[in-house]
Amino acid sequence: QVQLVESGGGLVQAGGSLRLSCAASGGTFSRYAMGWFRQVPGKAREFVAAISWSGGSTLYADSVKGRFTISRDNAKKMVYLQMNSLKPEDTAVYYCAARSKSLLVASTPREYDHWGQGTQVSVSS
Repeated sequence: QVQLVESGGGLVQAGGSLRLSCAASGGTFSRYAMGWFRQVPGKAREFVAAISWSGGSTLYADSVKGRFTISRDNAKKMVYLQMNSLKPEDTAVYYCAARSKSLLVASTPREYDHWGQGTQVSVSS
């Protein structure tokens, strides 16, 4: 059973940066594609970024392309989301997710079968 724990959220001013981390335990991390999603109250969970098992392929939502970078360290069982040039509309709970049935990136929540508890990111204007 894969367990995911996010950290690194917080309050930041617009234009600032944050780095989210996701620590995985259990399972075979290096065989999983990983993703980041976000959600605000009353709205559906939204895709942010994904990375393949090797890190060789990444995918980003248009809203974060050029500002966010996803990366992973298979030896440490970690996945990261570097967020730069943050905007108030980036405010959300951010979730780390594992896609244990595929090595490849995906952008829909139903493709992921393990989720962390989320970390709050708040961007003030």
